[in-house]
Amino acid sequence: MGLEFINKLPTPAEIREQFPLPHGLEAVKARRDEEIRKVLTGESGRFLVIIGPCSADHEDSVLEYVSRLVPIQEKVKDKIIIIPRVYTNKPRTTGEGYKGLLHQPDPEKKPNMYEGIIAIRRMHMRVVQETGLTTADEMLYPENLRYLSDLMSYIAVGARSVENQQHRLVASGCDVPVGMKNPTSGDLTVMLNSVVAAQAAHEFIFRGYEVHTPGNPLTHTILRGAVNKHGQYLPNYHYEDLILLHRFYEERDVQNKACIVDANHSNSGKQYMEQIRIVKEVLHSRRHSREIRTMVKGVMIESYLEPGSQKIGEHCYGKSITDPCLGWEDSERLLYDIADGLD
Repeated sequence: MGLEFINKLPTPAEIREQFPLPHGLEAVKARRDEEIRKVLTGESGRFLVIIGPCSADHEDSVLEYVSRLVPIQEKVKDKIIIIPRVYTNKPRTTGEGYKGLLHQPDPEKKPNMYEGIIAIRRMHMRVVQETGLTTADEMLYPENLRYLSDLMSYIAVGARSVENQQHRLVASGCDVPVGMKNPTSGDLTVMLNSVVAAQAAHEFIFRGYEVHTPGNPLTHTILRGAVNKHGQYLPNYHYEDLILLHRFYEERDVQNKACIVDANHSNSGKQYMEQIRIVKEVLHSRRHSREIRTMVKGVMIESYLEPGSQKIGEHCYGKSITDPCLGWEDSERLLYDIADGLD
């Protein structure tokens, strides 16, 4: 085979033993998990805003970004739950480019998975410890989930992973909400099939063990837009799209018929400033329709300290090295506008 085995990496149990959860953080996470759960089940009328950099590339700038969210969260806590995006591994459409902190703790150096595992755990842990906000990350590699599962309050399964059997089965064993994005083709039935699968119990092989999962009733959908056969972007955040998803949900026997709208990616055509308009349109649709208001539980926004993006090596502090993001001033204003728009 063409696989070259470089290093045997520590198991999640070994990493957790080496870098245990500091005293008191379990209670912080349990409280946040319960608040978020109530939004997904409809017990709470608050709104989720999953916001942060496209990729969590540098620890200091990510921590500064999340620390700025803290006073905003306090001001809007009656209406919004802010979940910081701390995305530490990145899917690459062609396999090229920066694959995230897990692969490259230093984006300008060669990959080092051992250092990457430590770096992602340290970053998530610092966010929770220093800000009290528990995190969201993407489950790009299911076998790596337990390196962080005691820290995260939200997990996303991306458009390129949502049809994968292992992602669906592992999601069925997660204790926190898992959002299933529609595939890049845009087929909503694929996304909904993933929700059905992850809400059910399963037996399968995971990290060398035969395992059983109880099913995750908090699995839900994420609309992120699509791309047609001509490579053109097809948004799916409009009123008609949300009504269609609601109808599809009603035809399925699933719990917690919830949806998050991703304002970037193919919904914005990767025009990051469009996220502001898209979020406001989604809020308008919620105000107009009881069905949409009941179903749409939040939005996902890509945002960092500086607007736009840069190439690796340009060294602009707090600016994305992957997809372009909203800058801080626009992000802060948008968070307050969301709170006002929920009246």
